[in-house]
Amino acid sequence: MAERKKIKISRFLKEREGKYAPNDEAVQGLKRLNKIDFAGEIHLSDKGSKTGMIIVEPGDLVISGINVSKGALAVYHGEEPIAATIHYSSYIFDESRINIDYFKRFVKSQSFVQALKDQVKGGIKTEIKPKHFLPLEIHLPDIDSQKEIVSFFKKIENEMNDLSGEIERQESCIKQLRQQVLQEAIEGKLTAEWRKQNPALIGGDNHASKLLEKIKAEKERLINEGEIKNVGARRAVSLPPITDTDPPAGNTGKPFNLPEGWVWCRLGEVIVYSDNLDIHKKLKPNTIINYVDIDSIDNKHHKIGQIKIKKISELSSRARRVLKKGYIVYSTVRPYLENIAFVEEDIENLIGSTGFNVFKPVHTNHKFIFHLLLSPYINNLYKEMMIGFNSPSITNDQFENTLIPLPPIAEQRAVFDRVDKLMAMIDDLEKQISKRKGQSEMLMQSVLREAFE
Repeated sequence: MAERKKIKISRFLKEREGKYAPNDEAVQGLKRLNKIDFAGEIHLSDKGSKTGMIIVEPGDLVISGINVSKGALAVYHGEEPIAATIHYSSYIFDESRINIDYFKRFVKSQSFVQALKDQVKGGIKTEIKPKHFLPLEIHLPDIDSQKEIVSFFKKIENEMNDLSGEIERQESCIKQLRQQVLQEAIEGKLTAEWRKQNPALIGGDNHASKLLEKIKAEKERLINEGEIKNVGARRAVSLPPITDTDPPAGNTGKPFNLPEGWVWCRLGEVIVYSDNLDIHKKLKPNTIINYVDIDSIDNKHHKIGQIKIKKISELSSRARRVLKKGYIVYSTVRPYLENIAFVEEDIENLIGSTGFNVFKPVHTNHKFIFHLLLSPYINNLYKEMMIGFNSPSITNDQFENTLIPLPPIAEQRAVFDRVDKLMAMIDDLEKQISKRKGQSEMLMQSVLREAFE
């Protein structure tokens, strides 16, 4: 282990002096430092700033006061001075005392964090300024030992990069595998053997065409008895018939061939919408609403996450979708982000944004429709349909007219049973990959401790 002497950071770094107003002549016309990323790369910008500025000269070490312990520091190798906001600090450094590659790694170590805790009055600040940074006393080996440590680190980092690349490749494969399972599910490929074993459950009265007739009759009953009041839900009962050349998304022909017993139908044929409620007219301004907007959806686990507690007076007119237990919420804004979830609880005054369609299937398995809406077929279809620049969306007409495959009801259950089993296996694989990723991060921290403690 190299011998280390205790030394103040100010012995090898000297802050470049000078603070300037944003309109000061000294910083006019200079490119501005936009950010230093965690890999230590400097990014410049032509944009001005309303914040106080400093000047960075070529060859200076520049440090982000906010993200220094994440590695946001770099030597500026440009040929002309640049400006930076006062959230950065710039230093002239003594190359005979400090190797910057060594220092970059040191500030990411627990030793640096502990030094801040021990020596900075009041603990670590949100932003570390030169007055906190420069007086720190650290153990520093001689310059040759620093270079040896850097060489050791580079070897370890190359190995870690190879490992990280492999983990990223595995994560990508996991994502593709999930998509493949869903696509094969909605094409009937996962249940091909099931159909061979259960021919009676896919033909005759069990054929999906008979199921479609049953769904239509049930929806008409709900309308006649006043249980469906939503205009959109009523409109979805009378959708145009499907022809052999019906375009799924601007292309002619059906998206793929269906197995025996399945039929094509429109999504609007098999669902009913929840009610809309004009809360601003129907409820008092101080009424508390449990509000679900698109940000409330956890699109990794497909659950409703953080419900926002708001007074009606704090909400816009977009807050009007009534969320009921057993319904599905699906964001028609950027549908490729897969903001979809089941409403799993009965919650008073649970209201969603009009960025959602809120619906439930009729005589159709909820999980089958859920998996369908997460499939590559639907994602690719809606990407072609989206309109709008700021919030690209699909319309309710496009949603309702979407061509979907409909299996017999018994096979729907078989499909989602098979999907659930496969997804559980994929979840286990993902956990193993995540564990390896965590172990690699722990290994790097262990190397940092070994080098700097």
